[in-house]
Amino acid sequence: MKSERQSDLMRRPSGLRLALTILGVMVLLAACQSTTGRTLGENIDDAGITTKVKAKLAAEKISTVTRIDVDTNQGVVALNGTVPSPEMRTRAEQIAREVKGVRDVINNLRVQAAAIR
Repeated sequence: MKSERQSDLMRRPSGLRLALTILGVMVLLAACQSTTGRTLGENIDDAGITTKVKAKLAAEKISTVTRIDVDTNQGVVALNGTVPSPEMRTRAEQIAREVKGVRDVINNLRVQAAAIR
């Protein structure tokens, strides 16, 4: 039977094991930044902004009537797609600008051509 002291030593992480674990976490965090050139926090902030803009557009029934693609990069929101009227194009941009964290909006929305009868 192992002594109580040996069992206690086996349960405690060794200094080397702890150092390797910390090093591994640091490498993973650095890898997240190196693939995009941005920190994990910046990527999460942009995803949150995109989600909020989409939710506000849906609440106003703008994105349900039309297909609006929302992309955010470093707080700059890009709106792409087609809307039925110039008023909806303007309103979509206004909604995006109202979201906390948005630094600027690039409005690439196109207005649908009127149907020819």
